Amino acid sequence: MRLEKRGHASALALLLAPCAAIAFTMAISSLLVLWAGAPVARTFGLLFQGAFGSVFAWSETLTRAIPLIFTGLSVTVAFKARLFNIGAEGQLYAGALAAIAVGGLHGGTGFALSPWLLFPLMLLAAALAGALLLLGPALLKNKLGVDEVVTTLLLNFIVLLGVSALLDGPMKDPLALGWPQSVALQGELELAKLIPQTRVHTGLLLGLVLAGLTWAFFKHTTPGFDLRAVGANPRAAAFAGVRVTRTVVLTALLSGALAGLAGAIEVAGRTSYVTLDMSPGYGYSGIVIAMLAGLHPLGVLLASLFVAGVLVGADSMSRAIAVPTYIADVIVATALLAVLVAALFTQYRVRWK
Repeated sequence: MRLEKRGHASALALLLAPCAAIAFTMAISSLLVLWAGAPVARTFGLLFQGAFGSVFAWSETLTRAIPLIFTGLSVTVAFKARLFNIGAEGQLYAGALAAIAVGGLHGGTGFALSPWLLFPLMLLAAALAGALLLLGPALLKNKLGVDEVVTTLLLNFIVLLGVSALLDGPMKDPLALGWPQSVALQGELELAKLIPQTRVHTGLLLGLVLAGLTWAFFKHTTPGFDLRAVGANPRAAAFAGVRVTRTVVLTALLSGALAGLAGAIEVAGRTSYVTLDMSPGYGYSGIVIAMLAGLHPLGVLLASLFVAGVLVGADSMSRAIAVPTYIADVIVATALLAVLVAALFTQYRVRWK
């Protein structure tokens, strides 16, 4: 058996591939539900209802999707240039700390700035923190050939250790009764709610705008073309006149900035302070979302909604029926593998010898 590259993927194959991936995911998940001794139809019905069955369910799903949009875009930008950024989790925390440093600790500096000036400075600091955290591994890869998967992954643990030290040290909230959390963000810098009496905030609008801008960057700008060219073939891109090092630096800055913004938006929109468990793995989930979206910025929006819906719906479903919430992780992971395999077979066919 061997794989043979197709000359052209038909429209029918492109249509059937995601349908087959969804069917396979549902089949595998159904077997696990049956193994748990629960009715399949009722389980999936409760999962869907918990994610999209009411205004409250929609609000929780959208709230969970907001940081996933930012980290999904971050990974999409990096992977487009074949810069395999596994460090979005650490960059998110770096951005959150930078946001608190500007918008939380600022109150005790002895001078005051208008929130209209302080809020963009807070976002800029968060974006810069995330960007600089990825710039080092990107340059190490470009100049010395160091594997960025290893460096960005290990940086996650270094950042979390640094966060732990800061939360027990200079950034600790004296009013937290010993709990390791940072000082709170100033109330004037918190994001407004989109829907009253819910947790959905205006960070969702910023995520939608950034998804559109990222798509336009790839589609209609010369740096975006250079980025995609470096991802397709860096040697050919360099031969064609693309400045590879500059493009790699730009990729690292954009990808890290988006992940850093995820931390700032999460602080300003939901938590108001930084804790070690602020993110349940949003940075790692961004990898799944980017791959589910096929590295398409607008597809990140749908993939984020899907992943958030599964996670939120599983929480609601587990309270109503004896199926563990880990089924959500299985659904997301199976969907990712199924989509990747389906995409493979749209480009290759199996030949038997």
